[in-house]
Amino acid sequence: MSLPNFQQALTELIASPSISATSNKWDQSNQAVIELLASWFSDLGFNINIQQVPDSRGKYNLLAKLGEGEGGLLLSGHSDTVPFDEKGWDSDPFTITDKADKFYGLGTCDMKGFFAFILQACKNLPVKGMRKPLYVLATADEETTMAGARFFIDQQLAKPDVAIIGEPTNLKPVIMHKGHMSHRISVKGKSGHSSMPQKGVNAIEVMYFIIEKLMTLKKDLKDKYINEAFTVTEPTLNFGAIKGGDSANRICGDCYLDIDLRALPGIKDDELVHWLAEALKAVAENYPGRVSMEELHASSPAFAEDENSELVQLAEKFSGHCCQAVNYATEAPFIQQLGCQTIVLGPGSIDQAHQVNEYLAFDQIKPTEKILLQFIQQYCF
Repeated sequence: MSLPNFQQALTELIASPSISATSNKWDQSNQAVIELLASWFSDLGFNINIQQVPDSRGKYNLLAKLGEGEGGLLLSGHSDTVPFDEKGWDSDPFTITDKADKFYGLGTCDMKGFFAFILQACKNLPVKGMRKPLYVLATADEETTMAGARFFIDQQLAKPDVAIIGEPTNLKPVIMHKGHMSHRISVKGKSGHSSMPQKGVNAIEVMYFIIEKLMTLKKDLKDKYINEAFTVTEPTLNFGAIKGGDSANRICGDCYLDIDLRALPGIKDDELVHWLAEALKAVAENYPGRVSMEELHASSPAFAEDENSELVQLAEKFSGHCCQAVNYATEAPFIQQLGCQTIVLGPGSIDQAHQVNEYLAFDQIKPTEKILLQFIQQYCF
């Protein structure tokens, strides 16, 4: 059995493109990455379970299990990356570049690199001494729909005691993050000549009333909900895109507004949807049949882990960092539905994620390997 060292594993993972995108032009299967991971972990004695994610473009999840029984530790990450701006990169995004004590490449920190770390940590484990299993989960489409994590939770293939999601946190344990949902609000007006406004229904004017109501909702959320653990302490409501009309001399017949909501832990998705509907209610009643709302993407709920849980206490001890909250979303709220204590903790900086010239700094390597081995020892032996 000849397994790659860290740099070799990272090189092979980065060289296997697995971009997730809503555009067919960019979207790719992650099958090559999954098969690569399956080969390595199979050689280490893991039992391999590969499942195709339903209603996806050739996307797969991998669950590798070492040891027997229930409980134990789940190390989880996503196998996909975001698209890239080729003109912005100083090197080939799919070729590891070793420069200035950094490994450059698409997915080095977000987050294929995490699997290279796990592989190294597992090379010399005394399997016969294990009291609980070690799981390695690689999911699909985290960067778009989180379909892989959603499907994995539906399958309930593992019941670990604890889970660590290796997103780039600079090895600082993350125990809270906001949720994310996005909706399109549409207005169906009635077009006509601009000189005769009474003969039409101007969709832009109706959208003006809707925005007025949403601004009130935005203020109410800021006034009523606050969590000082976050750098942005309130829930946010963003007006991301708006489009309507086709000519200055025509009454606008159609208009839509795309919005983004990020909720604090403790606010449920169905509450947000209800508040949105209530905000639109009066305008919709004034313009019957003309106002509608649809979800743009399946929502991701907010996440919170008990700061007094054993996992959090150990994460602070092993990492040397206090737990923190972040504004971006991860797969943590889905993995948490397995019934396990869950944190987000991994090498690299979130500032590198989704950026040109993404890199993993060398000073993250030894601390990451040490922390992973400490967690494996704690929960599996």
